Amino acid sequence: MRKNFNGLYGLVRDHMGCDPASGHVFLFANARRNRLKLLVYDGSGLWVCAKKMDGGRFRWPERDSAAKKSVLSHEELALLLGALIWLRRGHGSGIASLRRKNQQSH
Repeated sequence: MRKNFNGLYGLVRDHMGCDPASGHVFLFANARRNRLKLLVYDGSGLWVCAKKMDGGRFRWPERDSAAKKSVLSHEELALLLGALIWLRRGHGSGIASLRRKNQQSH
């Protein structure tokens, strides 16, 4: 999680094979999944946002471990980032808890 604008830009372009200026949101996590960095180009420059959790971990949706990148839906991203509130309030363990609650209400 030591990479800055240029380092993250290079990862997106060279390792993931994507265009960092596409307007897509690129999300990175450390191995312990307690820190996130978000990279996005807004048309005038790059944004890098970071979040370090005080306790708990981000719960990533299951994906193929050999893949260089995963594509999250808007809903999955919202659940991933929104899980911070649920974890802090003790409502379970992240995304799985949110999905169960959403499934029951439909």
